[in-house]
Amino acid sequence: MPGRSRRTPRLGSAIVSCLVVTLVFGCAVGPDFRRPTPPDVASYARPSLAPTTASATVAGGEAQRFIYARDLSDQWWTLFESPPLTRLIEQALNASPTLISAKAALRQARELVLAQRGSFFPSVQGGFAASRQQASAALSPPLSTSELRFDLYTTQAALNFTLDVFGANRRQVEALLGTAEAQAFQLEAAYLTLTGSLATAAIQEASLRSQIAAAREIIDISEKSLTLVRRQFELGAVAGLDVSAQEASFAQAQQALPPLQKQLEQTRNLLAALSGRLPTDDPAETFEMASLHLPGDLPMGLPSGLVEHRPDVRAAEAQMHAASAQIGVALANRLPQFTITAAGGGTSTSLTQMFANSNPFWVVAGNLSQSIFDGGTLLHRQRAAEAAFEQSAAQYRGTVIGAFQSVADALYALQADAQSLNAAVASEQASKASLDLTLAAQQLGGVSYLAVLNAQQAYRQALLTRVQAQSARFSDTVLLFQSLGGGWWNRPPRQAATSPSSSSEGRE
Repeated sequence: MPGRSRRTPRLGSAIVSCLVVTLVFGCAVGPDFRRPTPPDVASYARPSLAPTTASATVAGGEAQRFIYARDLSDQWWTLFESPPLTRLIEQALNASPTLISAKAALRQARELVLAQRGSFFPSVQGGFAASRQQASAALSPPLSTSELRFDLYTTQAALNFTLDVFGANRRQVEALLGTAEAQAFQLEAAYLTLTGSLATAAIQEASLRSQIAAAREIIDISEKSLTLVRRQFELGAVAGLDVSAQEASFAQAQQALPPLQKQLEQTRNLLAALSGRLPTDDPAETFEMASLHLPGDLPMGLPSGLVEHRPDVRAAEAQMHAASAQIGVALANRLPQFTITAAGGGTSTSLTQMFANSNPFWVVAGNLSQSIFDGGTLLHRQRAAEAAFEQSAAQYRGTVIGAFQSVADALYALQADAQSLNAAVASEQASKASLDLTLAAQQLGGVSYLAVLNAQQAYRQALLTRVQAQSARFSDTVLLFQSLGGGWWNRPPRQAATSPSSSSEGRE
């Protein structure tokens, strides 16, 4: 049949082409990774959480509102409206050894991906050898002539190509891509940790300065009271016991100051270290509670987007992807391996005649190998890879749960902080009024020294509690921004560092 005879060669060529394509670009065995489905939740916390916090009549006591569906800025620290804090963070982002190390680790991971991709191509090596030899006359002459002493020159090129029939190399590249992606998100986590630590340390410094000012105020009050008691003692109006008790109270007030000063100096050292400086290179920026603005509107985003925005969650997902690809690598290693080798060159006793006449040589070979018995090594490696994937999946699930927990914890902390500050302000005002009345009565000799000491102690505790409650609102606001992911996804694309396929410089 003429028609069939014309189609048969074409059909045969198509079949051969398909076989070649299948041989070279065969399937990638093992599971194909699919991103986990994000939790289907509409809120970060239980319905008992109010959308607005309480307020207090003091700086930093403003009510805060949780604004859902509003995205967080990548420079969230600017919401505190503190130019010194912004300058300090900008300097630290350029000098922190932690970030420099994380960037280098990301470049390393990306280079390993590119290195593994090189296995998709044949490797070609060239060589040249020159030797001076003398053969034994007891043996046949090694050359085609009777010469026993000769020079020998050989030049050759060798090609070696392992066909990725079952996708072992593709899965290995996929695993390395997952590792590089995890490293990119670890870099984002390092940025978030650094900026959060700087903001928290700045707030701690401002709080300590306020606590030191409060301690000095208490010392001043105690000193004035002690002076009055000593004068009354000289006039015979009070006993020596009253003087001793007031002296003890004054000493206790003074004792509270050095630990606060120590903490302040250590906090300054921390700010210097986080900024990539030595403690002797004291940052020019200083922080006071009055210079910090408490953000009133808190952008929350959507709960369903938290798994997209948390660097630790994305890093855990990337590690799970890498573990999934390793299953394919382990499975492909149990299947036949196909290798093509070729070599060509020339050999001659004359340097200029290596490729003349019959001196050139070449060889092409194909190799198929299959493990027949290995004591179960490859099988158990596959099972180990499967167990590693199960472990990474469980770790991912735990990271997601922890992410939602940290956001909920921060929200409830802000609610409680606002209520605590409101109560602390009321307690401070009441104890100050009581102290003023008690001191006035003391001047007239109308109260005992115990009443004075109790009033001073109550005011001291109330004042320090108010300062600490005030700073807690700022610190927990920072914690909330960190828990939400820090807004890195809103950074301009040129500065983003979360794509393994982007330039090796990342954010630099």
